[in-house]
Amino acid sequence: MRPGLVLAVGPNGIGKTNLLEALHVGTQGFSPRTRNDLQLIRFGETATRVAVRGRRGTVPLEVELVVEAGAGKRAKANGAPLRATEQLRSETATLVFTPDRLGVVKGAPAARRAYFDRSIGRLSPARAQLATDYGAAVSQRNASLRRVASGHSSRDALAPWTAQVAELGTELVAARRETLQLLGPHFAERASELGLPEGELRYDGAPPSVAALDERLDRDLERGVTGLGPHLDDVVIASGTRELRGYGSQGEQRLAVLALLLAEAELIVERGGVAPLLLLDDVLSELDPDRRRILAARVARVGQALITATDAAMLPADPDQLLEVSAGVVREAA
Repeated sequence: MRPGLVLAVGPNGIGKTNLLEALHVGTQGFSPRTRNDLQLIRFGETATRVAVRGRRGTVPLEVELVVEAGAGKRAKANGAPLRATEQLRSETATLVFTPDRLGVVKGAPAARRAYFDRSIGRLSPARAQLATDYGAAVSQRNASLRRVASGHSSRDALAPWTAQVAELGTELVAARRETLQLLGPHFAERASELGLPEGELRYDGAPPSVAALDERLDRDLERGVTGLGPHLDDVVIASGTRELRGYGSQGEQRLAVLALLLAEAELIVERGGVAPLLLLDDVLSELDPDRRRILAARVARVGQALITATDAAMLPADPDQLLEVSAGVVREAA
């Protein structure tokens, strides 16, 4: 792929999404489609390999990821093995839109928490592990709750985990709120430009405290889970007074997801980061001509992008590179 806007065209079902998925797997270490890595391996094969070569700013970058049945995943960056495939995310920021990405807006709170926790990592790499560390503390506290409830441990053993959940939970809530404050103005601008007025991001939750966790200890012991904290919070994505999860049309939900991607891409560049890679799958088919022009203009300003479509005429701009996808083959158009 050349720098700039790349358009991949071909009939439905021919493999355009596979190309986009491969780029996401190679730069982020996981698929936007499935969490079952074995589904990335072609039928009849025992392994798959994705290799991506490009530049991170002015620095050459080559990454490779191998998924092997029975052996898990392993990755390299510039020839050096990585301790974990998640480290690929620190090399390249990749933002993706696929039709099922609407779950970020219309799905359960867990989908929004996961999305914005990844945003924290892209915008503040030093806090990339915060959500994972908090989740581990909650898991340890839950295990301790069950040991106490079964009589195999004392309530005193819960205290260290309660303190850790409160501390990490407070940090995570602060990080989420800060991220939403940063994204909010960009989101509102891009949403308005796409025809979604008064776009707003709001955090629905409060930082946990040791006192609050202790107050509900009997209920937590009865259920065996921690019933308070940011693992249960939500982010409200709204247009004016309407929460789009319950009161937005599918078209509005689609526009909200696009506005989120564009907002974060702009913010990454604004904060001095390397422009992200945008992967937009079948995004043009559901947009009217005016919104296609707006999207094409915005995407061209925020770094490299790959857009898939069934017909080149759907993009109201000349791409920097046009790829034609046929069964198992990607060719540059003459």
